[in-house]
Amino acid sequence: MLIHPTAIVDPKAELDSDVEIGPFCIVGPDVQIGAGTVLKSHVVVNGHTTIGQQNEIFQFTSVGEVNQDKKYKGEPTRLIIGDRNVIRENATIHRGTIQDQGITQIGDGNLFMASTHVGHDCIVGDNNILANYAALAGHVKVGDSVILGGYTGVHQFCQVNSYSMCGMGSMVTKDVPRYMMVSGDPAKAHGMNFEGMRRRGMSAEAIKALRSAYKMVYLKKMPLEQALSHIEANDIFNVREVADFVLSIRQSKRGIVR
Repeated sequence: MLIHPTAIVDPKAELDSDVEIGPFCIVGPDVQIGAGTVLKSHVVVNGHTTIGQQNEIFQFTSVGEVNQDKKYKGEPTRLIIGDRNVIRENATIHRGTIQDQGITQIGDGNLFMASTHVGHDCIVGDNNILANYAALAGHVKVGDSVILGGYTGVHQFCQVNSYSMCGMGSMVTKDVPRYMMVSGDPAKAHGMNFEGMRRRGMSAEAIKALRSAYKMVYLKKMPLEQALSHIEANDIFNVREVADFVLSIRQSKRGIVR
């Protein structure tokens, strides 16, 4: 274990022998850090926080600190971070509240660029990219392989579903269905993330079926329930990706970006 002499690590913290703690870092007593994780310098890790393996956390980042909810009264809520995440300078990730499940959770392989923020009780999946200054309010859910452009803001309780993309400066106040591209203030739909689908090896058949589904929901100007019923009665609904797209809409509680 490599711990710089200027770092302050509470003796109760549980660190794997392969952890590296850089200069002027602070690690609290209820922290667990897995093998291969590196805290570069001036990183603060506090609260009941579990960090997995092979994460890189850069300088002036605050991880697991008290959330910014005025209802919080010091309850022992948690932050759980998976493996192979990169958390860049000045990022902030806060632990949960008892008004939700009490946990903020981050998956694997995510990139949080400089000055990003993940609020209390958020659930972030795997392989997402949050560009500089992107911010998630409390209780936000982000799926897998999502891209949030710089300065994107996501309103509390919104969901940004897998394989979607939010353009720079998007203000997301409703749920973003799976595979969608949105941008603007407030965010509006601007097609599907077809290029991202191709890069991930999605079949031409699935992309063609999703084009048809997109037209029914967004271009034919029919009521949403009618559009979804049309898709479900069509052969394209047998394509798994289309069924996933419809499900992401049907599960929405806030309404969708349209």
